[in-house]
Amino acid sequence: MKIAVPTRGSLVDDHFGHCEMYSVFTINDNEIITTEILPSPQGCGCKSNIASVLREKGVSIMLAGNMGAGAMNILNMHGIEVFRGCTGDVKAITEAYINGNIADSGIGCSHNHENGSEHQCSH
Repeated sequence: MKIAVPTRGSLVDDHFGHCEMYSVFTINDNEIITTEILPSPQGCGCKSNIASVLREKGVSIMLAGNMGAGAMNILNMHGIEVFRGCTGDVKAITEAYINGNIADSGIGCSHNHENGSEHQCSH
């Protein structure tokens, strides 16, 4: 399984559409076995080809801060399940997902952004 996380520095980028890069984690037997950094394309978000690029790389899960409905729909159409509301260190978020501690916040980008839990998505 591969998990992508919109990243700025080593943290989940709160804005999927303007992220610096993607951290792509390969998971095997509930452990991270490799991490790849994928630069963010120009026009990142629903107006870029990032969904098809991530799918070609085998990504099936995205752990994200916030994103609009358009980007979420495009990712879903490419077979990528999205969990919104994530904050904190990208590796810690990925490990929390592996351990079953992540749920989608259900909140899109039409509100003021607030940080929730330091290392988990909203529940």
